[in-house]
Amino acid sequence: MSTYLRLRAVPPPALRNSTTWFERLFEDDSESVRHRGVRHREEALDEHYLDQERIYAGAAPHRGEDRPRNQVVLGGRPVFRADRHKPPFLVLTAAQARQVAGFLTMADFDALWDFARAELLPRYGGANAEPETWHAFAAAHQELRAFYAQTAECGDAVVKWLRPEASEGRGSGVRGRRRHRVSASPTTVSRCRD
Repeated sequence: MSTYLRLRAVPPPALRNSTTWFERLFEDDSESVRHRGVRHREEALDEHYLDQERIYAGAAPHRGEDRPRNQVVLGGRPVFRADRHKPPFLVLTAAQARQVAGFLTMADFDALWDFARAELLPRYGGANAEPETWHAFAAAHQELRAFYAQTAECGDAVVKWLRPEASEGRGSGVRGRRRHRVSASPTTVSRCRD
């Protein structure tokens, strides 16, 4: 069993400060959301999400700063669950999502990688595996940039959930280690409102 980080864009008027509501939000799989025509864009990072966090934040996760670079992966206001053993949901306001989108648009991935590579490469096979490792993280960076750009364009907030999932062969190794999903039909992806 692995833990995945799922991020979902939500129009601010629809957002509720309820863990029950957040759980229902993430119960919808891509197909059911697509068939109902509901607009919820989603991004998912596999169990290596902490390494993606390291690339942006440049330090251990959960730093207390509200800078956009610290909010890309694990940033946001925690909404605690009744069962304190379960991780909280994290919520970025629409304004915070816009700031993150701005950061990702301007960020030089190569500079971010250079800062984090010495710590990350030993976990992924060392210098010999750097091209493949760099490519996997760069692809995840592009997917996050696209997700946040569309979210900012639509004026949406972001809800994040650390969810345990059976690995099902996904997320093993560096190749194919990121999952990306857009859970809306192509027509609703290009438009913000239904």
